Amino acid sequence: MTGQRARLGFAVAAALLPAAASANAEPSRRRFGTLPDGTAIEAITLANHHGMAVTVITLGASLQAVIVPDAKGHRDDVLLGYADVAGYLARRQFMGATVGRVANRIAGGGFLLDSRRYRITRNDGANALHGGAAGFDQAVWQVARVHEGRDGEDVALRHVSRDGDQGFPGTVVATVRYRLDEHSRLTITCGATSDRPTVVALSNHAYWNLAGEGSRFSAMDQRLTIPAARYLPVDASLIPTGELRKVAGTPFDFRRPRAIGQRVRDGDDEQIRVGRGYDHNWVLARAPTPDVHPMARVSDPHSGRAMELWSNQPGLQFYSGNFLDGTSRGKAGGLYREGDAIVLEPQAFPDTVNHPGFGSIRLDRGQRYRNTIVYRFFNGR
Repeated sequence: MTGQRARLGFAVAAALLPAAASANAEPSRRRFGTLPDGTAIEAITLANHHGMAVTVITLGASLQAVIVPDAKGHRDDVLLGYADVAGYLARRQFMGATVGRVANRIAGGGFLLDSRRYRITRNDGANALHGGAAGFDQAVWQVARVHEGRDGEDVALRHVSRDGDQGFPGTVVATVRYRLDEHSRLTITCGATSDRPTVVALSNHAYWNLAGEGSRFSAMDQRLTIPAARYLPVDASLIPTGELRKVAGTPFDFRRPRAIGQRVRDGDDEQIRVGRGYDHNWVLARAPTPDVHPMARVSDPHSGRAMELWSNQPGLQFYSGNFLDGTSRGKAGGLYREGDAIVLEPQAFPDTVNHPGFGSIRLDRGQRYRNTIVYRFFNGR
């Protein structure tokens, strides 16, 4: 990882986050709430000795909170989300959720696999989004393991998606492991197996604001780097056209750090108009890689917090919070508005199932799917 960071100009922090209160003796577990049918939702909190704490809930195997100290040691929650189960049920916004079976959009809600046409439940106009009408974000995952070790804490969750779920073939056993270590890295490892040929492409849909989800600052002031020379333009329904377009000379060029809000409303760019901002996939590789590679870096000028993102996936979906409309009340009591957060989703290219040139997300019996996502937090503008 170190060599890759140096080649791409990612910052190397001189020190870890400032020391704070000691981590828990072991990860804590508590009841977060209850679904209308009486199903209990658990919350598991991981912590380290540098003031970081991460809470995961079993509804959607979702990140519910990520507490990170700023340059002065003040701890804030940098993740959008809700204080109770009711908030997550009121409106489906994928806040911090594990999305699947297939993250992002499937055009027309359908695809061919081994000469058979499969129809997926549509929930985004004519398209299927993040697994269809009842994707993994709406499932109650089972806690498979909670563990505390010498260099970190982790929780593993498991979900069984039966053959025909939302129209997908095969019974899929999906797993997600969250790990927080003493280097202030949050690692999310998504895995899956299937009993017959199917398609799988999982990701996490965290909404980030490094100034703090309850702060007066939007994410548009924050500086973003994406070391990608091409991105995928989309049509009016946000389905990729199949073109891999150069970012040079466009609002999509983040190869050098710049404020997210600088060109997010650039009306001269047709793709910005189509997406109402950024809601596109950047090309970091042409296929999943054996190890993780740099995907993005975000830094906040107000708090001094910074975050690096690494993954083994080929694409990065960057969404600038265009549809946050002030109707959802967050954990700190404020209303979430357009641009209050950004989403960075390492994943396969959207609609790969209908674009042979994008590669493949096929998963056969005996194979194992893996998406490794690493967030590293530090202080450094």
